[in-house]
Amino acid sequence: MGKDNKRLLSLDILRGITIAGMLLVNNPGSWSHLYRPLEHADWIGLTPTDLVFPFFIFCMGVSMAFSLKKFNYKMSGPLMWKVVRRTVVLFLIGWAVGWFSHLVRGLCKGDPFSEAVNNLDTLRILGVFQRLALVYFFGSLCVVLFKRKFIPWLIGLILVAYAIILGLGHGYDFSLENIIAQIDNSVLGTDHMYHETAYGESISLDPEGILSTLPCIAHVLIGYLVGRMILSVHNNTERVTTMLLWGSMMVLGGWLLQYGIPCGKKMWSSTFVLITCGMAMCIQAMLIYFVDIKEKKGGLSRFFESFGVNPLALYLIGTILAILFGAIPIGHDAEGGNITIHGAVYDFFASFCNECTASALYAVCFVLLNWAIGHVLYKKKIYIKI
Repeated sequence: MGKDNKRLLSLDILRGITIAGMLLVNNPGSWSHLYRPLEHADWIGLTPTDLVFPFFIFCMGVSMAFSLKKFNYKMSGPLMWKVVRRTVVLFLIGWAVGWFSHLVRGLCKGDPFSEAVNNLDTLRILGVFQRLALVYFFGSLCVVLFKRKFIPWLIGLILVAYAIILGLGHGYDFSLENIIAQIDNSVLGTDHMYHETAYGESISLDPEGILSTLPCIAHVLIGYLVGRMILSVHNNTERVTTMLLWGSMMVLGGWLLQYGIPCGKKMWSSTFVLITCGMAMCIQAMLIYFVDIKEKKGGLSRFFESFGVNPLALYLIGTILAILFGAIPIGHDAEGGNITIHGAVYDFFASFCNECTASALYAVCFVLLNWAIGHVLYKKKIYIKI
């Protein structure tokens, strides 16, 4: 079997591409000036920006197949402790980041310390880290409670049921009549939710809400099945062929079904799961071909590997830096308002290029800053597990 049994570097690189993409699209110089590929689709549709988060959930599923292998994918005390501990840690990180954001912005605006600290009444309950926690927890439970041969049927059941629920509950409409919005407003409360904007209108609808987490469980399980295939098939050429075949079928199937089941990230529709998982599989197959078979391991491969070996840690560091850069004042403008680190760098780029380019340049520099941190960790072989 030779080199096919070695650790697949391509898995780290796909994670790295995803984390770099998340940092890029989440940190523009100005949200008002974006090139179209760096924007989310308003509601229905798909842009390159809409791919990064589902790709990461797919990667989480692949990693689950590797990490749960030592437990033989069976329920046990140590396994449940591992799953519950990681779920709680991810939830606490998500809440801590939200609280920290309120705290820093409040203090930098001159609010009394007690008011800046006491922001629990407006703290967002769900978010990116919380969604990762939920899909990891329920995905892991599915893996240990169901035999591998039943997982595809479970995925199909979840996606069909979710499509029906959205179809009957106005789930494809951007309105408060949407069943996703109704459940989140009833359970979470509008003060603890993200307010989604589309078509120039804003409503209390959380893109990482309760109901839309259901198809994400199917999403992570698809990644898990890919991970199990990688573990059971030891020839890289066969791995590439299998992933390209199934990935292409999923993209085609999702594309055809979207005429009846619209594709959209913000409601995480069933066709969105099929298309994005299929695309992730095809990209993973191409990376295996170029990186693991052809051994093209320099340049961009090494760049993204620095992100991929510490994905969640670097995303967390990037999130904290974004909060600090967007809040800490370093001067004042002509009207007496604060100029933040973020604003100063963006204004510098805007002084010699158009606003969209300046916004993109800021995002690229932000990614490079986080890469520098990640590369130091990579060189020192420091791997931070969350």
